[in-house]
Amino acid sequence: MNFSSDDVLWLSVSPSLQCFDRSLLSYLNDSVPVQVWEYQQTEDEGCSLDMAVELLHDFLTMRDRPIHLIGHSTSGLVGLMYARRYPEKVSSLGLLGVGVPSAVNWQAHYYTHLSAFPWSGKQVLTQMVSDMLGFQNQSINQKFIPYFEDDLACSPCPHSLFRVINSSDEGVEVPLLICSSKTDFVVSPIVMRRWSKFMKKGDRLWECPDGRHFFHHFYPEQVGEEILNFWLSLHSRQRVLDFKF
Repeated sequence: MNFSSDDVLWLSVSPSLQCFDRSLLSYLNDSVPVQVWEYQQTEDEGCSLDMAVELLHDFLTMRDRPIHLIGHSTSGLVGLMYARRYPEKVSSLGLLGVGVPSAVNWQAHYYTHLSAFPWSGKQVLTQMVSDMLGFQNQSINQKFIPYFEDDLACSPCPHSLFRVINSSDEGVEVPLLICSSKTDFVVSPIVMRRWSKFMKKGDRLWECPDGRHFFHHFYPEQVGEEILNFWLSLHSRQRVLDFKF
């Protein structure tokens, strides 16, 4: 696959959860060079997805050609917002664990559960980490709880205990790949399949058989192959168009 070193950009706006991205990035990098763009805010800053989008635009503004964007959950949402705002800068968009409405993520579920049940934040988080990762060993689940506590504090997620937002339902102009898991309770298969009404010719919707919300961590080869095949189909299509003209 003929990609240069700056054709693909993985988006990361959840620094504490990057450990779940590494296996997929390693797999992709064996075939395609992948850059990583990171956004991090402090606990004192207000949550702003728009700020992340504009900083991403600052990063990409000097490029002379479009780029393939890809991201999981809130990182994918930033890519979606960017592709809607600046479609001429995007070759394709890959969304992992981003449904319709696109703002629904694990934090939205966390705050909904926290307001609906007489549980402490620690109790809600313990249960959610178990459900998202699926580990049967409680000590392993406990090890990851601080990662998600950090994500609550330092990711640009717009949700809070006082407000869980909903985003508008619409598609995107650029070629689109949607990846999900059949066992993800955060972004359920029903929510993911709502993308069907927005999909264009050549867009793809793929379900991983397992892996829950972090399916790309548990099944990097399967997810990676879907991503690589999608990019390959776009390049093949472009070569056909170039040959015709």
